[in-house]
Amino acid sequence: MIAVVNIAGQQFKCQTGQKLYVHRLENDRGVELNFDQVLMVFDGDSATVGTPTVAGASVTAKVMDHVKGDKVIVYKKKRRKGYEKKNGHRQQFTQIEITSVVA
Repeated sequence: MIAVVNIAGQQFKCQTGQKLYVHRLENDRGVELNFDQVLMVFDGDSATVGTPTVAGASVTAKVMDHVKGDKVIVYKKKRRKGYEKKNGHRQQFTQIEITSVVA
């Protein structure tokens, strides 16, 4: 069974046993999370589309770890003006593992 679920403002296609990186969640390691904003459920050949969510459907996940993404360098320059600005950024993610999809 595959579900499209809204997690932290983003949509993810997930199934049981899959590991995902989502935007940082404020939960500790090992905590079970329940996401009830399921937008669509695929079960074999049939698909159920929610309006806006599928009633009674939920996705359960377990928090595995909190990690940082790759470093992104932002560099700005204006030629012949002496203006240079260098900035870096690392996005923080939470790794979760989908334990069950219930429709």
